[in-house]
Amino acid sequence: MRLLTHNMLSCNIKGVTNGFPLGLEIVKHEVKEVEFNSDFIRNMFVKIEWKALVDAAKSMGYEELPEEVDSSMLESDEFLKRFHHALLELHLEEGALVCPETGRKFPVVKGIPNMLLNEDEV
Repeated sequence: MRLLTHNMLSCNIKGVTNGFPLGLEIVKHEVKEVEFNSDFIRNMFVKIEWKALVDAAKSMGYEELPEEVDSSMLESDEFLKRFHHALLELHLEEGALVCPETGRKFPVVKGIPNMLLNEDEV
């Protein structure tokens, strides 16, 4: 699961008001090379919750993203490549996504998160 996906997911358990960002429990992660597309990365910038991305990347050992950003940074190829790496090339292969409010764990197996809710959670 790419960090792009992680940045879009939230916990939808009934009654949860603070379901984002999901925590990461990492058993296995990989780096998978993806072709760089600067236009795609620039367009994704406004859709990303930056702090959640930085925290998720750090949990995978990637410390190259700045804590604070602004749109002027989109002119820097170095920044775009670091953003691209974190967003698209870091993959959670095995582990869990954790609801920040309830602690409920959603398993990630072979890079696929299982966000199905139990009957009592709907």
